[in-house]
Amino acid sequence: MGSEYGLTDRGEPKERPPSGASALPRHRARLDQPRAPRRRLLPQYDPEAFGRFSERFARFLGTGRFIVWMTVTIIVWLLWNVFAPTDLRFDEFPFIFLTLMLSLQASYAAPLILLAQNRQDDRDRVTYEQDRKQNERSIADTEYLTREIAALRMGLGEVATRDWIRSEFQDLMKEMDERRLFPEASENRSDEADR
Repeated sequence: MGSEYGLTDRGEPKERPPSGASALPRHRARLDQPRAPRRRLLPQYDPEAFGRFSERFARFLGTGRFIVWMTVTIIVWLLWNVFAPTDLRFDEFPFIFLTLMLSLQASYAAPLILLAQNRQDDRDRVTYEQDRKQNERSIADTEYLTREIAALRMGLGEVATRDWIRSEFQDLMKEMDERRLFPEASENRSDEADR
């Protein structure tokens, strides 16, 4: 038999009753199953696709082509509304509609440019982190190689070199020549060395 909120007689978990006088039983969400999609009032969009669009738009705004097209559009707008027949003009002299259109374009361009800059900052931050980690690895490798070279130099300091062996052989040959030419002097030296 299970405890009050533990397991049932069949080994299944018991559900805790709702607390409070007017509490309704809650539907328990199962963790092993995905949630059903909720309806949303706002339209959904892919942030990555929107970010790529903002980067393309910001890249286009930074070109000479955009400035040329914008200048041509404004000149055509002004010429049309000044020299066209009165009934075909759609924006009279103070050009309020042109001002409104330029403000609308600027109000959309500024956030898109900022979004593109934020994405570029994120990429730069990732690149900076990767470069920093690579530099740390390079420094560690350099320090390791420096220690290994120092150990090899210390080890080579104890190894007999060709010049040292040659100088030892020359000393031995001189000593042998002296013994052969002056046998008495070499015997006196060996007697003094024994004492």
